[in-house]
Amino acid sequence: MPSVLIGPLLIRKQPGPFRTILTDAGFDVVDPDGETNALSRDELVKHLPRVDAMVVGAERLTPDLFDLAPRLRVAARTGVGYDLVDLPAARAHGVVVTITPGTNQESVAEQAFALLLSLTRSVVRNHDAIRGGGWDRRMVDPLRGKTLGLIGLGRIGRAMAVRARAFGMRVVAHDVAAPTEFDASQAIDRHTLDQLLAVSDVVSLHVPVTEETRNLVDARFLAKMRPGSYLINTARGGLIVEADLRDALASGHLAGAGLDVFQVEPPEPGNALLKLPNVVFSPHVGGTDTKSMSDMAAMAAQCIVDLHQGRWPTACVVDASLQNGWKW
Repeated sequence: MPSVLIGPLLIRKQPGPFRTILTDAGFDVVDPDGETNALSRDELVKHLPRVDAMVVGAERLTPDLFDLAPRLRVAARTGVGYDLVDLPAARAHGVVVTITPGTNQESVAEQAFALLLSLTRSVVRNHDAIRGGGWDRRMVDPLRGKTLGLIGLGRIGRAMAVRARAFGMRVVAHDVAAPTEFDASQAIDRHTLDQLLAVSDVVSLHVPVTEETRNLVDARFLAKMRPGSYLINTARGGLIVEADLRDALASGHLAGAGLDVFQVEPPEPGNALLKLPNVVFSPHVGGTDTKSMSDMAAMAAQCIVDLHQGRWPTACVVDASLQNGWKW
């Protein structure tokens, strides 16, 4: 009987469609103990040598772990990012890496707007003031009439655009690769990066971390943003040079930032961003509400079953070069 290791804490030892998909297909589902969000390295070392597939959450799969897992055939990510998986090592060991496109973009967009509204409507400040016996009725910023600049216009960026238009915002975007068919329906203008930074009241990041985008948001980037604008990051912490963002926030050049992701997660206690009053945080939960988590887990499970039964889930496979000659 083939076996599947369950990584994400949110579905470990939990019922759901994903579990039915796997057990109905004859898989033994392995649920490790522990309360950490991601399986520890010790847990991975213990379980990976004995499983045929893994549902991967926030676990980092390094070359040495692939070396320890001769039976592993599939690493099925819950989500669309795969920066924690060493793709060359996966390819070398014949492990197919899959993602779950189309399952969590609505959740991420909702979280991005939750962060933005918390900033512009002073939700956290007012909450804290009232709890402390205060009653702070200072003016807040509206979203209507403001310009949202989207860096990345994939599924999440498009979900952001729809919500922004509902709030009465103008939308501009920078994405040289995304198709343009969607733009007209939301009156989106495409800009160069510098043009976008110059006109946007809010800049929201929706790109993966690559060699081109790592540390994209540095001092030069931030200096080009409009004075008094906001930055939202629900993508990856590696996009931002945190020391430079701290300086831009502390100086007042930026009005605020909403961060769901960090360079190091959880952030280290000495991270200077944690001390700033004009930042709102969340613990990398943008893509995982109850519906999106269920949908991601089910799609990851279906990818594993499809591959075991000889079907190739093209839309989900990260590295198509493995298809020719690959078999379970």
